[in-house]
Amino acid sequence: MPGPVSRSILSARIDQTARVHVSLTQDEAHRQLKRADALLAGGRWGEAVSTYRTALRSLPLQADAWFNLGYALRRSGQFEDALSAYAQALHSGMREPEMAHLNRAAILSDHLRRDDEALHELRTALELAPGHPHATLNLGNLLEERADREQAADCYRRILDSARADVAVHRDEAMSRLLQLEPPGDPDDALFLRAREQAAPAPRSGGERARASLLFAIGRAYDGLDDVDGAFQAFRAGKQLAHRGHRPYDPARDRQRTLALIAASPAGNPLRLAAAAHTPEPLFICGMFRSGSTLLEQVLAAHPSITTCGELDLLPRIAAGPLSPYPASLATLDDERRAALSKGYLSDMLARLPEGGVAARYATDKRPDNYLLIGLIKRLFPGARIVHTLRHPLDNALSVYMQHLNPRAFDYAGSLPGIGHHYGEYRRLMAHWKALYPDDIFDFHYDDFVASPEATLRPLLAFLGLPWHENCLAFHRLGNTVKTASYWQVRRPLHGEASGRWRRYRVHLEPLQRAFAAQGIIVPETA
Repeated sequence: MPGPVSRSILSARIDQTARVHVSLTQDEAHRQLKRADALLAGGRWGEAVSTYRTALRSLPLQADAWFNLGYALRRSGQFEDALSAYAQALHSGMREPEMAHLNRAAILSDHLRRDDEALHELRTALELAPGHPHATLNLGNLLEERADREQAADCYRRILDSARADVAVHRDEAMSRLLQLEPPGDPDDALFLRAREQAAPAPRSGGERARASLLFAIGRAYDGLDDVDGAFQAFRAGKQLAHRGHRPYDPARDRQRTLALIAASPAGNPLRLAAAAHTPEPLFICGMFRSGSTLLEQVLAAHPSITTCGELDLLPRIAAGPLSPYPASLATLDDERRAALSKGYLSDMLARLPEGGVAARYATDKRPDNYLLIGLIKRLFPGARIVHTLRHPLDNALSVYMQHLNPRAFDYAGSLPGIGHHYGEYRRLMAHWKALYPDDIFDFHYDDFVASPEATLRPLLAFLGLPWHENCLAFHRLGNTVKTASYWQVRRPLHGEASGRWRRYRVHLEPLQRAFAAQGIIVPETA
């Protein structure tokens, strides 16, 4: 298993760079470090990277600067360079070396899908700092993603039973994960009683984000016990806590974004450029969050012609970086720049393929909110196939309400009216894309699939030009890593438990129904 980059390699890089650039004096270099720290604090990642590098040519053993450089590189999407910077921080004798291993593990797991190496980094961190709660929690999460339920639960129990002073902030997260792994069979279940007691309002040293996670876990436990009122009360408390202090959802701002995206790719004038040949082809799976995209990707992963990359951040990085301000920048996107961006996307995608994935025909980019960027997808990859996942609107919206989503990225998710309005904007935008590219977007209905799996899947495979493969319906037997909130659902055989769940919550969903009606959304009675 590959270990950290050797010091001799990094030193050679530094020496070579030093021959090209004039060295700073020690005072000048320290001033550059202070400037880099300020840029990092301000979120100016690119400038921070270049400033740290300038200073480190003259101060190559500044471990904290290497660590900070690693963070800036990670935030700017330069993951391999970030791994090297963290390795250099370790070789320079940084304090708390376990933190460098933790950060390396996060990059390897979350961005590069090199989970064996990530496990090695986490276990190294725990060898250096036995019982470290953050490392133990991350190890449990990664083991869950790899379907190792027993060892993951053991990690969470170790956190709950630890007497360390620094473990308090992690107890709520550990309890929320353990409750998900071991759902109660009745309201008096010992773990469930302990979770509810732990979730009671009380001063907390680690803030309230983790307590919100615990409330959502309690809500899902109540849902499993068929206690709809208890579940909804927990979800509502979790939403209020998670969104407290964050910018509220602004329907007018969301509508303005929809109109800007539509205007940047006008109907009746679809751009048709020559499609470049590349293998594997990116296959984009998108739609509303909680619409069945993880299940579909797992189903497709069982097909020998498809490999999976999970939720890539490549398109959002392009839109927020070289194409900022997006979507106005599409008006001046020429063929040369388009080709360069397409080539960069493919290069980054190939770096994230699982072993053997390069031989597949398709590689999935399963990021639900890429529905916002279909205009960009079709500019970069004119022949791209796009699979749009759907489910019953009320089930979809309820599932969003039942999840602890980041309030900065999902401001609409804080309330049922917000979810309902945002859903309308999503529907409006998807109607535009389907009018522009009717032959390139396939609607895949979650509810139809769980009711009639083969009859629903065969047309999708035909759309992709692929033959039927029986393994697709045995997706739950795959031993792959799944990195979304649905990872235990897709480990089970196909079931329809979540289809039609909204009926049980009907009395609580009136604000959502009103928001749908205001957006002109007709809600079917059938699932």
